[in-house]
Amino acid sequence: MTRHLLRDDDLTTAEQTEILDLALELKKDRWADKTLAGPQTVAVIFDKSSTRTRVSFAVGIADLGGSPLIISTANSQLGGKETPADTARVLERQVAAIVWRTYAQAGLEEMAAGTRVPVINALSDDFHPCQLLADLLTIREHKGDLKGLTLSFFGDGRSNMAHSYVLAGVTAGMHVRVASPEAYAPRADVVADAHRRAAETGGSLTLVTDPDAAADGADVIVTDTWVSMGKEEEKAQRLRDLGGYKVTAATMARADSAAIFIHCLPADRGYEVDSEVIDGPQSVVWDEAENRLHAQKALLVWLIGKSSESSSEGAK
Repeated sequence: MTRHLLRDDDLTTAEQTEILDLALELKKDRWADKTLAGPQTVAVIFDKSSTRTRVSFAVGIADLGGSPLIISTANSQLGGKETPADTARVLERQVAAIVWRTYAQAGLEEMAAGTRVPVINALSDDFHPCQLLADLLTIREHKGDLKGLTLSFFGDGRSNMAHSYVLAGVTAGMHVRVASPEAYAPRADVVADAHRRAAETGGSLTLVTDPDAAADGADVIVTDTWVSMGKEEEKAQRLRDLGGYKVTAATMARADSAAIFIHCLPADRGYEVDSEVIDGPQSVVWDEAENRLHAQKALLVWLIGKSSESSSEGAK
């Protein structure tokens, strides 16, 4: 069976750990693995603008011996005359994997349903699993074992980043707190999925409206932009609603003394986080940005390897 990564809980705890272990190995010797030698091509499709995703996938594919094929949907048939499923059938005969940064999660699911090559969610409106692998890698580097750590997310709990922190965090056995107004709480189905996964891993999910309670004693403080792509018309309302959830020096002071601050970037300095935090000694955002490269290389190697194993077994 071809393996895909469409949302964070597509990986078990053991699989998540395996990918993070591999990412650490690839980071030690960046050009050692040539899984995509040939060079094999990986299609990297963008519906949305991007800096970190575009650069890290293009560089990572090249590091692995492959060739990145960057496609803009504005200049392709995808989303216009052609369905995601039909696009996947065309691409799978020529590429080793498909990476798609898009809007609707349903499009990714349709693309993955019938294709024989791995499909990777490089960001959708609902989840951002590639970012979470990089974030967990960064936390592991700075804090050691993930299991048992408390991670507190501040801001829009219904965002793709919050959903991914919830699912990936409890999969790692972490205690995840989401601080947001009730109207911005994570989606109920994502919360239910997180609780089911947490029951298996020993992790937990707590939803709070009090940002101070979320910060108290936390090991990791996290936020993200309050105005995601496609939400620009809601900016004024979001600034009013989420203003009390800004990460400040006072937030960091309530956290554990050895707490770290992470943010997937780009940051709206002065809105969801103050510059003194993002530039401060507890911030690891630049390590986090670099780790997109190493985590995604590991993900590609792992998915292609798992899909090849399944194909070999099926041929016996």
